[in-house]
Amino acid sequence: MIGPADLRDLELFQGLTQAQLAELAAAGEEVRFRRGDVVFRGGEHADSWWVLVDGAIDLLRHVGREDVVVRSMDVPGQWAGGFRAWDEHGVYLATGRGATTGRVLRVPADALRELAQVWFPLAAHLIEGLYSTARSIESTARHRESLVTLGTLAAGLAHEINNPAASATRAVDALEDASATLLDSLGRLAGDEISAHQFSTLDALRQELPGRPLRGDPMELADDEDAVADWLDRHGVVDGWRLAPLLVGGGADPAWCERVAGAFDGPALGTGLTWVASAASMTALLAEVKEATNRISGLVAAVRSYSQMDRASRQQVDVTEGIESSLVILGHKLGAGVTVVRDYDPTMPPVDAYAGELNQVWANIIDNAVDAMEGAGTLRITTRARPDSVVVELADSGTGMSPEVAARVFEAFYTTKDVGKGTGLGLDIARRIVEERHGGTIGVEPTTDGATLRVELPLRAGGRVS
Repeated sequence: MIGPADLRDLELFQGLTQAQLAELAAAGEEVRFRRGDVVFRGGEHADSWWVLVDGAIDLLRHVGREDVVVRSMDVPGQWAGGFRAWDEHGVYLATGRGATTGRVLRVPADALRELAQVWFPLAAHLIEGLYSTARSIESTARHRESLVTLGTLAAGLAHEINNPAASATRAVDALEDASATLLDSLGRLAGDEISAHQFSTLDALRQELPGRPLRGDPMELADDEDAVADWLDRHGVVDGWRLAPLLVGGGADPAWCERVAGAFDGPALGTGLTWVASAASMTALLAEVKEATNRISGLVAAVRSYSQMDRASRQQVDVTEGIESSLVILGHKLGAGVTVVRDYDPTMPPVDAYAGELNQVWANIIDNAVDAMEGAGTLRITTRARPDSVVVELADSGTGMSPEVAARVFEAFYTTKDVGKGTGLGLDIARRIVEERHGGTIGVEPTTDGATLRVELPLRAGGRVS
């Protein structure tokens, strides 16, 4: 048992009375440790205050692929943790591991709070105010960052959806005209008293038309339209210039038109070609509507995948799928100037993770990479499977970063962007998600002509990349 005598000579407790030392010892408990024992673990709630009585404890942070000693508690009276006495969100900033055998006094955070309020009421209020103010500033800044990110994604999504939606609207308007023309021409064919055999022949010729790609060579298309328009003029077809683009869009050429002329003569030829042209136009317009609506459905699916709004919080996650949905969401920023090179490992296993949070990581890294390239360059995304983890590397061909910037790039509120263009929270959020939420690692490799962000994630929940 640790008693007042064990605490009396510790500099930390100078000024406390014998009664206060006894009260403190009674509120806590002795915890013995040996070399290699984990006394407390970084990232977990700091529910206890640990005061070193004798021995030594190493404080470790996970950096890259290994645990690095960032400090040692080797002087009696040094302490760690206890943050939840004043901050309900307080966590241990590092992992404490025994460097030798020794003892610590463990005081629950709520007991520490009560003692401080009785012994040092002013100091307790100051500490509580400090934590509250710092947490409020951070929360407000992160909320602002979330709103900015949401606004950016919403604007980008609206931009991406606008094009196929507008295309579908135009196609539907054109379909109305084409269907009216088709019905009108069908009525005029009946009025011309063509035979059932002639109509069957015309319909068979229509079905032979191969159609054309929605996006072909413009010069070749113009030449074909001129050739068909000339044929229509020579055969006295009224408004040949208007029918030619529709017929060519369906795949017609002068040779096919000659075959139609073999089955018709007089006014019925123009009417029959008008019926074929309107039918071909409807087919092309329906294909355009289908393409546009499929594109919209794909965007909605990408948003659902990105937000993970319909899935459980922690799940088996396909990392590649998350990266792809993030690329779709940020498509408006990539534009035509950024080339995305994908080097995905086909053997990538799923990871046990918070899918929506991982997608925030990919989006933040991609967004920063595009900004570094100023909208033009190459973004290379590489994924690799390892025995107990997966590795994702995102490399940009931007302006690069200095070692000084690389050393601070994951710090909260640190940014190299101009005022109004960044809050310095994107990569800090990515670091917290990767390291604290998933037990992984995230690092940057700066170069003179770009930078590579490397993320490694364990396959199992709570795992550590080693």
